[in-house]
Amino acid sequence: MSAYELRKAALVSAVSGPKREIQYPLKADGKARYPSEIYGENVFTLKTMAKALPKPIFASFLKQRRGRQNLDKNTADSISHAVRVWAMDRGATHYTHWFQPQTGTTAEKHDAFLSLVSNFTPGGEEVTPIDQLSGGQLLQSEPDASSFPSGGMRTTFEARGYTIWDTSSSMFVQQGPNGTSILYIPSVFISYNGDALDEKTVLLRSNDVLSRAATDLLSILEPESHISHVYTTLGTEQEFFMVDRNMYSLRPDLKITGRTLVGQLPPRHQQLEDHYFGRIPSRVMAAMSELELECLRLGIPIKTRHNEVAPGQFELAPIFEEASVAVDHNLLTMDLLHKVAHRHNLRVLYHEKPFKGINGSGKHCNWALSTDRGENLLDPTVRPETNFRFIIFLLAVLRALHEHAALLRVAISSSSNEHRLGAQEAPPGIISAFLGDQLNEVLDAIEENRPLKNFSVPQFQSIKVGGTVLDVKVSGLPHIARDLTDRNRTSPFAFTGNKFEFRAVGSKQSPSFPVTVLNCAVSAALHEITADLRAQTGSKPRPSDEDKLTVIRKYIKLTKHVRFEGDNYSEAWVKEAERRGLPNIASAPEAYPHLIAAKHVKMLTKETGVFSESELKSRYHILNERYTKDIIIEAETLSTIIGQQILPAAFEYRKSLAETAVALKTVGIEGGPEIETLEELTPLVVALQAEFRKLVKVLKDCLEHEHETEDSNKHALAAYTDIVPVIASVREAADALEVVVADKYWPLPKYTELLLTI
Repeated sequence: MSAYELRKAALVSAVSGPKREIQYPLKADGKARYPSEIYGENVFTLKTMAKALPKPIFASFLKQRRGRQNLDKNTADSISHAVRVWAMDRGATHYTHWFQPQTGTTAEKHDAFLSLVSNFTPGGEEVTPIDQLSGGQLLQSEPDASSFPSGGMRTTFEARGYTIWDTSSSMFVQQGPNGTSILYIPSVFISYNGDALDEKTVLLRSNDVLSRAATDLLSILEPESHISHVYTTLGTEQEFFMVDRNMYSLRPDLKITGRTLVGQLPPRHQQLEDHYFGRIPSRVMAAMSELELECLRLGIPIKTRHNEVAPGQFELAPIFEEASVAVDHNLLTMDLLHKVAHRHNLRVLYHEKPFKGINGSGKHCNWALSTDRGENLLDPTVRPETNFRFIIFLLAVLRALHEHAALLRVAISSSSNEHRLGAQEAPPGIISAFLGDQLNEVLDAIEENRPLKNFSVPQFQSIKVGGTVLDVKVSGLPHIARDLTDRNRTSPFAFTGNKFEFRAVGSKQSPSFPVTVLNCAVSAALHEITADLRAQTGSKPRPSDEDKLTVIRKYIKLTKHVRFEGDNYSEAWVKEAERRGLPNIASAPEAYPHLIAAKHVKMLTKETGVFSESELKSRYHILNERYTKDIIIEAETLSTIIGQQILPAAFEYRKSLAETAVALKTVGIEGGPEIETLEELTPLVVALQAEFRKLVKVLKDCLEHEHETEDSNKHALAAYTDIVPVIASVREAADALEVVVADKYWPLPKYTELLLTI
């Protein structure tokens, strides 16, 4: 079957293939179960654990979970027995320590509950099968540490690493093959020497560090409150594309790199602005509904689903949770969506820019701080101008951005996110904060020691819910509360009412590292502000309002440069950011050295203790190596597609045109559309051949020289400066050819088929 016939068969299957249907869970009386009744049924929650364990054992576990004691053998054995019975009652035959290596995804190794016990009798050895999960097996496992990214901390012959149960995240069961299930044990991953080899260990450390810094500050501001813990909360808006799986299988670039390396936009894509919040396609809706059912059972609180701006693009958003649990749930949701999409003959694409020329995908990380009393420290309340606690914590975040903008740029830098940053509706690489007119006015008024301007609408001043009130001027509609801020979709870090939205995070990456870096930077800022507040207070039992205002004014001035309310895409902002001294880092390889710059190393190691220097250096090498490998894989994939598919298709079409032209001449016809097309096609083929040869040469040169230096950043920079531009020029030549070559000769599914056939 020709490539064209395969394309058409895939298209027919997409529009006429069988549709998957599932039965929503029902009660005994045949009525549908409420989502709240299904929520968390496959999770070994604290409530479930409390029922399964003796009270002293459960109390001992809670003390360990709160960091007050180590988990003793008796408690571990009791929990392991209880969770094994609970899991096996739900069909589990295996268990796995589920962890987050520095690959951007998760990892798991399955072990069976089945064990054999040998009994020696006078008649010989007798083997008895039993089902077993010991306390030691629950607490840790041993994957091969040399086979995961370690940035040089582990070599091939140093293979030992440990996965250790993260007791702050609940265990759960997930469906396996043939009606069986698997018990998942959320874990951290460390080396034999105790170095963090994963994304989760450093996130948990940063959560603890931020909690201590915040509670220390609160002990000065509100000594009577006795707040003992502050949580980082996170809500991750996950954007993604969905395409037909048969179409996907015919695109080597999508399968290998996650993005299309060639392809022309169809005449209609997102320019009519009709896809955003439009009707969700029925096959996608079916997949989303099944996903949400799976998420309900696993206690993942998916709240929102909708079409995104680009055709074929969608979004899911959860309810806020404690940060490390939110990260677990985000990665689990991504994995579940892959599985569910497969059942519906769809393929989910998490790459930040799978299609050139239309919106890319992000993972907007909505970040806030909450006390153990449930108070949001970033809630401005009705009168933010007198809420000094809110203003101080707001300024701590701004101080973190101002001091460590380059570090936050590192945290969101990758070869894939590079295509998105600064493109359609994605923020640029300049890290700035958007607060909105009202909060900016509050800070300016405090700095200038003057009254606030009135933002209220006079005739409705009796109604106040945080911001102001809007009259819709329709008699049957109520007046609505207006938030303190508008939303700035071009800002990489925007305040959106009672949280910050870190919009620059890429859709494909784990949220762990960006949130870890943010936590660390805010912790350092809180320490700095706390020291200034103590110095200002002196021997007084607590600071006066004037003491607080003195410190507040200092940090308003220090952080003023990082606040920007305008269009982050504008050339004027680029110039203004340069004038303000804000870093404008164009590429990932240019960003990575900031991770090991002295200023940031000091903050991440000595000031917060979240990383060791060896962990930072290893991460630096991993980031650079991953970037280089990504670019080389893209170049090799593109080279194969051009050499084995696109150029042969162009040659075949050119041959057909030439034969037609000869045939026309034999009957006395000297001109015609075939000859005109041949004349247009030939120089395009020649141009693509020239660009193709250039790509092959630059790729060969890069591979030949990759061992000449051990500096991984030089390799990444070489990939960025030498290979990336050639990939772009080859694409440009191939895309020009796609317009001219007849459809029946083109070997790859086109954007029209990929984006508009779901």
